[in-house]
Amino acid sequence: MAAGAAEAAAAVVEVGSAGQFEELLRLRAKSLLVVHFWAPWAPQCAQMNDVMAELAKEHQQVSFVKLEAEAVPEVSEKYEISSVPTFLFFKNSQKIDRLDGAHAPELTKKVQRHASSGSFSPSGSEHPKEDLSLRLKKLTHAAPCMLFMKGTPQEPRCGFSKQMVEILNKHNIQFSSFDIFSDEEVRQGLKTYSSWPTYPQLYVSGELIGGLDIIKELEASKELDTICPKAPKLEERLKVLTNKASVMLFMKGNKQELKENGELLPILKGEN
Repeated sequence: MAAGAAEAAAAVVEVGSAGQFEELLRLRAKSLLVVHFWAPWAPQCAQMNDVMAELAKEHQQVSFVKLEAEAVPEVSEKYEISSVPTFLFFKNSQKIDRLDGAHAPELTKKVQRHASSGSFSPSGSEHPKEDLSLRLKKLTHAAPCMLFMKGTPQEPRCGFSKQMVEILNKHNIQFSSFDIFSDEEVRQGLKTYSSWPTYPQLYVSGELIGGLDIIKELEASKELDTICPKAPKLEERLKVLTNKASVMLFMKGNKQELKENGELLPILKGEN
């Protein structure tokens, strides 16, 4: 049993310098390389190291690497590692995917998917870029006010995103959001699309307003309320609803259910 554990641990390579990391990228360019940015003080990282060891036994063609994020800051900064655990996936020395957080099932799925896929070509064709641009345009126009953030408004995953949500809620601004951790292609592509390298990013009518610092400045100058759409107050919503037609019926269920089970709809139609 001890020998098996030692074999599994040995299958995960530990990197201690930027030079060693770059060399490993070069040497393992032909295979899938999975890098775990971790910290010894985080218990969830220890759990994910155990998951990596198990995956290494199942996928011997995949290279698994541990890199202590705070010990090799130049690599962490290069790949924008802001929390641990974070996993990066490489092929042909190019980053192809990312996973933030201790999500063992998602890590397993990503390893299986990338390990079974063909070799990754960094050059590719021009069509995926065009498709991504169209997709980003649709996303930025998905709502009058769109917030691209780390996490969700209910569970922000960075302090800047949390502050942004608090400001928007304080001003009763109606917005939709997109979790950039859910899609690495969007996360990286939007930086180029908007020429804005950090998150969160706030868009109004498809136009970038800015990040947290800009929103704070707009709040201080009282311009924020004039730029962003407000969520309608309950009184206003009720007024719109009650005036939607000359006769409005507020009911439990729908017309079909009333037709089958109730008597009110025929009465309103004058059928009784």
